[in-house]
Amino acid sequence: MNHSVKAAHPSWVALPQQQTDKATVLAFLAARFPAIGEACWRMRMQQGKVHWQDGSLIDEHTPYRPAQRVYYYREVASEPRIPFQEQILYQDDASLLVYKPHFLPVTPGGNFVNECLVNRLRARTGIDTIIPVHRLDRDTAGVMLMSVNPQSRDAYHRLFREGAIHKRYQALAKLTPELADTIPQGWLPTPLAWVVKNRIERGNPGFTMQMVPGEANSHSNIRLLASVGDVGLFELEPVTGKTHQLRLHMWSLGMPLLNDRFYPRLQPLQADDFTRPLKLVACELRYQDPLNGEARLVRCAGLSGELGLPEAPAG
Repeated sequence: MNHSVKAAHPSWVALPQQQTDKATVLAFLAARFPAIGEACWRMRMQQGKVHWQDGSLIDEHTPYRPAQRVYYYREVASEPRIPFQEQILYQDDASLLVYKPHFLPVTPGGNFVNECLVNRLRARTGIDTIIPVHRLDRDTAGVMLMSVNPQSRDAYHRLFREGAIHKRYQALAKLTPELADTIPQGWLPTPLAWVVKNRIERGNPGFTMQMVPGEANSHSNIRLLASVGDVGLFELEPVTGKTHQLRLHMWSLGMPLLNDRFYPRLQPLQADDFTRPLKLVACELRYQDPLNGEARLVRCAGLSGELGLPEAPAG
């Protein structure tokens, strides 16, 4: 591990327009991020690690400026190294399609500042304006779309807002006893299918989600493709994009994903076990490029090989 790690790129927070009870930027930051504490913010300011968008420094006496962005550099005492490599699958002047490995966060958070997909890609390509267009859990691997420049960014965000992008996942889960006793081994001649719709809201603790009564706000299409022993290979297509949606929907079918640290029971906080990744991979993205109209279909390896299965049957 490396000690006293500082982020290579700043994070930022926008000062709310209507804030009235904070006279200084320091007072706002101390209230907005109580886990960091006022003393830490004061030290960062003394070290020149807090500034406005134009680079001018902010100190402990700098007055609050509504609607302005404050830039700061995240720090952690130590940063774990994720021993898996991202891959660039496609690149042009406006976008990147990349493979994110298991355990690697997409953006800085928690104990990770530089050890995240965005900062790895920025360092690798020299392009400081790369940002993700959508989310992928740290525990999940797979294909992600990244925006390269601010000018075209909204066009790619619009794909997700308008449901104009198709995502396909593969997952491994232990079958229910009833399924394990009734389906053949290997690839199924006709996949079994489920449509799952329910309501998902923030859970407790807040980094988890929960299924609750009420009008459905989530929708997934799930198919069982193959079976080896009591483990099934599933294809999952999310219609909506709620946090942890696929993990919760598989649990709702009585088949939580293998190596899931959150569902059905939250596991105690501990160091990553790199030999036990969550068995969920975003293996395909398909869309029409909003800038030039070209069809894009990008895939990465799924999970059938982990079950020792031959290639999927045609059709």
